[in-house]
Amino acid sequence: MFTQLRPAGSRRQALDDFAKLLFGQLPRADQREWANTYLRGLLCTTGKKSMRRLAESVSTSPTAWYSLQQFISGSSWDWEEPRGELARWVDQRASVRAWTVATATMPKRGDQSVGVHRRFIPSVGRTVNCQLGTALFLSCPGANFPTDWRLHLPTEWAADRRTQLAAARIPEDVTPQPLWQDALDLIDTAAARGVETSVPVVADLSDLDDAGLAVARLEARGLSFVVAVPRGLEIRGEEGGPGAPRPQRRRGVTPPTTAGGLLELHGGQPYRYTAAIMGASGGFRQIPVLSAYFRLARQPQGSPGAQQVYRLFSQPDSALQGAIWMTNLTHRRLDELLELALLHTSAMATVTCLDERFALLDFAGRSFPGWHHHMTLASAAYAFARLSQPGEVPSWVAARRREDAMMA
Repeated sequence: MFTQLRPAGSRRQALDDFAKLLFGQLPRADQREWANTYLRGLLCTTGKKSMRRLAESVSTSPTAWYSLQQFISGSSWDWEEPRGELARWVDQRASVRAWTVATATMPKRGDQSVGVHRRFIPSVGRTVNCQLGTALFLSCPGANFPTDWRLHLPTEWAADRRTQLAAARIPEDVTPQPLWQDALDLIDTAAARGVETSVPVVADLSDLDDAGLAVARLEARGLSFVVAVPRGLEIRGEEGGPGAPRPQRRRGVTPPTTAGGLLELHGGQPYRYTAAIMGASGGFRQIPVLSAYFRLARQPQGSPGAQQVYRLFSQPDSALQGAIWMTNLTHRRLDELLELALLHTSAMATVTCLDERFALLDFAGRSFPGWHHHMTLASAAYAFARLSQPGEVPSWVAARRREDAMMA
């Protein structure tokens, strides 16, 4: 449910305060004013959110749409500080349970938008002309809040379109890199901003050629994680039981297999468990889960220390769609691990919601700063709509805080 904002009364004052907190450090008064105006437009405008429609919703000036477009696409304001304020604002108001990293596919026509390229997208089963944006969500019970973004620049795009790099106003220090490196950059930035760092990272690494390297980088940062991995990830099985917080190392060397092979080979005994998770109606239900302990078959280059014991789990024919997940949280119960893995599914649903309600993926500009400006403001509008209840703590936040107090 979204709060319907009207440009009057306490709701308007709440938005003014929110906009001042996020954008009050912009260097020019007109930039601060248009940031507030764009936020109000996103919150008030129904249907398609073109610049003209946004402007008509909040202003009677016939040139307001042009000023809005200039503020988003042409202005040079830095989006990093507003995103930092947004992350801290969300962190103070919601019980963050994980940092969820998810990639949004933005279909595009033509080849002029920054970073646009043709790419096979497994979720739709075909090649799409698109941009790819990777987001970091602060995930809470029942909600995911995007607070930072990276626009993926494929190697071939930068190599073939050098003249467009300048036209798109891409900073010199922004270079093509793998999607998993975009994810690590988001995580590093969140940690530097002082956002809650004791929560696990949830991400989908199942389409990476070397998921082990990305896992090693997470380990090097001292992070706990729950990540989907390729079925062909090379591993070695490790003995351990469902109640063993520290799985015992198998004597001798076990033959290597794959993540998918281990679960398929031992899908009956002893790797079949049940876990209780909360359903959509609020009740708990028992579901079958395949799980096993393992080590990576190959030590990734640069991986610190001895090989870690991980846990593998999968819930075939379910909301997890048969994906295979690994985690270094071997002491956690399977129901807790499943809930964390499902955050990635709910984060992708949040992207759809953001697109439908705040035109997240509908930005028509072609510049790199313009894309980041729009994603920042759309993310801020979503957070405000979900969390701003003047004088009132959302019921789900209050319930989680009571639970935390009981566990302390």
